[in-house]
Amino acid sequence: MAHPKVLAMVLAGGKGERLFPLTAFRSKPSVPFGGRYRIVDFVLSNFINSHIYSIYLLVQYKSQSLIEHVRQHWVLSPVIRDQFVTVVPPQMRMGPEWFQGTADAVFQNLNLIKQYDPHLIIVFGADHVYRMDIRQMIDFHLVNDARVTVAARPVPISQASAFGVIQTDSDRRITGFQEKPKRPTPLADNPSLSYVSMGNYIFSRDVLVEALAKAQRNKQHDFGAHVIPDLIGNGKVFAYDFATNVVPGTFSFEEEGYWRDVGTIAAYFDAHMDMLRKEPRFELDNAKWPIHPSGHGGPATKILHGDIRNSVIAEGAVIHKAKIRNSFIRSGVVMEDGVSVDECIIMDNVVLRKGCRLRRCIVDKLNVIGEGETFGFDPDSDRFKCHIDVSGISIIPKGGRRMRKTRE
Repeated sequence: MAHPKVLAMVLAGGKGERLFPLTAFRSKPSVPFGGRYRIVDFVLSNFINSHIYSIYLLVQYKSQSLIEHVRQHWVLSPVIRDQFVTVVPPQMRMGPEWFQGTADAVFQNLNLIKQYDPHLIIVFGADHVYRMDIRQMIDFHLVNDARVTVAARPVPISQASAFGVIQTDSDRRITGFQEKPKRPTPLADNPSLSYVSMGNYIFSRDVLVEALAKAQRNKQHDFGAHVIPDLIGNGKVFAYDFATNVVPGTFSFEEEGYWRDVGTIAAYFDAHMDMLRKEPRFELDNAKWPIHPSGHGGPATKILHGDIRNSVIAEGAVIHKAKIRNSFIRSGVVMEDGVSVDECIIMDNVVLRKGCRLRRCIVDKLNVIGEGETFGFDPDSDRFKCHIDVSGISIIPKGGRRMRKTRE
């Protein structure tokens, strides 16, 4: 199906307070993920793989890390005018306020929509881990002559209060929308599940402009809480079932419709573990639908001696004599003799000194863990040395421990 002119607007300004302390110095979309990515790379890769190349990235809180990441790794063709990933901080055209919500972020940038003059505007979040062929959602929108299409999927009803809960008719028209309800409505055929919004929308241009203007007059600033519920009455708001999305190269052993909101430390950690094993729930290695990574300009990984199982090790790591289990080791990590890590995420340029042991830990960038130190074995002791999440995972914040020692 031929597609009309499309503009993508990615909402990348989230504080990510539940991911603290990983968001102490960066926004949620900028948090490192996997061996060589950041969270934002998943949504941007979905757009590029879907042949959507006109992308505005709306940023706000602690955005410098994200701005630098996009500048270095997401430069599209400078020759073709409509191929760009452009970072847009708050312009404050409507006054001195920063973005007041998801809808307000787009409203404050209506000038960009008018200048580009698209037929469809795609508004997606930047803080989820998944693969999606967005062209299939566009086809659904066009076939149904929809004014708005909302990507949706079922989740356990115990988790549904964190999302917008959707009710639909047999034609997938949205008939009800509850934003983060205390008592979510269950699916009619499965009371253990609720049907929820993924926070990804397609709007016909005139519909979006009119809806945002109305919301602004009413001092309403959020898509889920205000704009989408207000549009339901016209009968042209549809739910696109994410489970029907077919991504090339997906393996049979992967979880169907894999999608994770990695907004908490526990969810972030569990999503990493989902990508390990011979047959993971979500396979990062997909040549037909790649997640475009950060480039690494340094040397390849050097393993002098190691006992390594079920782990991912990025470029530029140096492993002397270490035991690594069920872990992600990002670029530039140095592990000295006798180091042991189990179910850990070790971020870039971390040094683990001789004999240190870590279990169920996240070590943020630019840390030096001293010789013989332990984390993840004694919670009472760890509370004086690092941040302990409610899930029990230990987190050493970025650059938080600089116990330097000359390497022997």
